[in-house]
Amino acid sequence: MTSPLEPPAAATLSRSAQAGLADQLAERFAGPIRQRLLAPGARLPSVRECARRHGVSAHTVVAAYDQLLALGLVEARPQRGFFVRSRGAIAEAGAARDLPAAEVMRHPLPISATSLIRGMFQPPGARPMPGLGTLPAEWLDPMLLARALRQVTSAGQLETTALHYGDPAGDPRLRRALAARLGEHGIGAGVAQIVTSVGATHALDIVTRTLLRAGDRVLVDEPGWSVEYARLAALGLVILPVPRGDDGPDLAAMERLIKAQPAGAKPRLYVTVSVLHNPTGATLTPGAAHRLLQLATRHDLHVLEDDTYAHLAPPHLPRLAALDGLERTIYVSGFSKILVPNWRVGFLAAPERLIERLVDTKLLTTLTSPGLTEQALAHALESGQLRRHAERVVAKLDAARARVVKLAESHGCRFAATPRGLFGWVDAGCDTERLAEALLDRWLVAPGALFHADHRPTTLMRVNFATSQDAAFWRALVEAREQLATGIAPDAAAAQAPRSETA
Repeated sequence: MTSPLEPPAAATLSRSAQAGLADQLAERFAGPIRQRLLAPGARLPSVRECARRHGVSAHTVVAAYDQLLALGLVEARPQRGFFVRSRGAIAEAGAARDLPAAEVMRHPLPISATSLIRGMFQPPGARPMPGLGTLPAEWLDPMLLARALRQVTSAGQLETTALHYGDPAGDPRLRRALAARLGEHGIGAGVAQIVTSVGATHALDIVTRTLLRAGDRVLVDEPGWSVEYARLAALGLVILPVPRGDDGPDLAAMERLIKAQPAGAKPRLYVTVSVLHNPTGATLTPGAAHRLLQLATRHDLHVLEDDTYAHLAPPHLPRLAALDGLERTIYVSGFSKILVPNWRVGFLAAPERLIERLVDTKLLTTLTSPGLTEQALAHALESGQLRRHAERVVAKLDAARARVVKLAESHGCRFAATPRGLFGWVDAGCDTERLAEALLDRWLVAPGALFHADHRPTTLMRVNFATSQDAAFWRALVEAREQLATGIAPDAAAAQAPRSETA
């Protein structure tokens, strides 16, 4: 009997077929769902189990499941998985037509913002992937955190910390340590101006939810962080992309955008990464920062400065919050990029007049602060352990960047921005969304279309210098690029390639 969790008559996926593996796998489920061979409420296999059954990578499964979500055939339930939707819901979504999954999707997207996030949750020992946004596990120092936790979990401290709700604004000891660290960047923030969060993304969300409502307009960098586009869109905000160059945003374009908006609908917030911009690695020049703040004053804008990669950058680089004195600027940063991804502690520093509203929003989303992890982080900051760890990581990253630049250029790629920080903005010489699809079963790539609000085709892609050092990736890129140029199905070459791990 056929399992209700698996599409009937599951033949082996073809690496030589014209359709990509993700498209084939999506159709493998879509057909039986439309034919009612998979019942409403049936749970699809987990990503890892589906990858094992079909002999493909987890990234291929994620891309296939994303297609089924876009078609309205399945729904994702947090912490539980993917489930077949009810007949009524499928009919309402117009998904009952017997069309191939890739044909129904107007823009078939093998890699999405959410699939990049899911790609971060790899099992231990998985191959590093060029499209990811995190450091390799072997570069991190979990013992640093273990030592810090031991320092703050003595019997007396544990009782006062764990048995009570923490300070709504965050642990006072951590906020004092953060104020000292901000001072190293020239940002004069008092303890009362700092609010902790569950990671930097949560801090960005606190600010956005406090200052904006659905339908409001928000200015963002383009290219910019794909997850930020997705987050803002999910809040119902209208995204106004501002072209981002090597020295900062195109301020003339920004001013035209502001003036073009209807009366009463002017944007009130600009979200930007000023130092080691994601994806280009660029940093604002002092002159561009000064002119940006002048523009913000003219148009009554708040500037939300995301400094997620602060630990990978020299402290002397100009921060908007330092130049502005936290008048219009709200500064956000975190520690998961430099510590471990699961250590979700971030913070924001803001004008005092906004703090009470920001804390209220925080309480509605998290209720309290994780006192133990915040105090452990405070110890790591006070003792200098985090600073020394960051210095070691930066040294490794500098060496990795030099290696990847040589690999990329020797394989016919060029850098569209000066290589700096964690990410490189690489011109691969072909449509990188098609390239990402061709490589999907072996390598997770971040195509440039993800970093544009309108999802435009581009030859650019973002690579992580720390996880792109494998020459096999660059050879596979060249092979796929040549296959695309000649019009041969990219998966045909993969049929003879060595199999990669399936997560």
